[in-house]
Amino acid sequence: MSLQGKVILITGGSKGIGRATAERVAADGASVVINYLSDSKAADEVVAKIGADRALAVQADASKIPDIEKLVAAAVDKFGKIDVVMPNAGIMGMHDLAHATEAAFDAHFNLNVKGPLFLVQKVVPHMPTTGSGRVIFVSTGLNTATGVLPAHLLYVATKGAVDQMVRALSKDLAPKGITVNAVAPGPTGTDLFYHGKSEQVLEMLRKQSPFGRFGEPEEIAGVAAFLAGEDSKWVSGQVLRVNGANMV
Repeated sequence: MSLQGKVILITGGSKGIGRATAERVAADGASVVINYLSDSKAADEVVAKIGADRALAVQADASKIPDIEKLVAAAVDKFGKIDVVMPNAGIMGMHDLAHATEAAFDAHFNLNVKGPLFLVQKVVPHMPTTGSGRVIFVSTGLNTATGVLPAHLLYVATKGAVDQMVRALSKDLAPKGITVNAVAPGPTGTDLFYHGKSEQVLEMLRKQSPFGRFGEPEEIAGVAAFLAGEDSKWVSGQVLRVNGANMV
């Protein structure tokens, strides 16, 4: 599953699933552009591990279109193209209806929905026309048909929008030879997932897993690497649930 010669742009690429994916696709031969918001040290660590010849870190707010344009321009300036884009940066607050605010709504939809949509819009003109372009959204396994994680109203609403973007864009971009999919992790051991959850809640979620544990970022990264490669060229419009049979 070689990604030799590919250029992959990942937002939120300095931590969690984004970092694991950056390191995995780089190990498979790709060059990587990672975006970070504030933790330059973590981003520099990723670049150092991959090598400055095949990695670039760009500070940008992935919820703001001018910053997205800056990010895409920096990627194209260094590598000349973008083969794969993975809008991974996200926010996961805990809100039920009574505690939802306009500010929280805007923060979730700006980063989880608006940013990914316009990132893809800005990247597509720089993608190859040879059938190897890939868009990999990040959805969630926390809003399945069998249940929704309590107190995550705004988060799961944004990921529902992401799922619909996958379906719509897979049709829109097919004539350009670009596939569009999403990876949908179940509970995964990242800082984003742990934030704001008590140990009691975490233990409850562990017990819901048939394997008795959370997923690891590297396990999600492996699926993302598959979606980035040649073996996935006939997979499009799909939301791949990577959850260890945990149908939360």
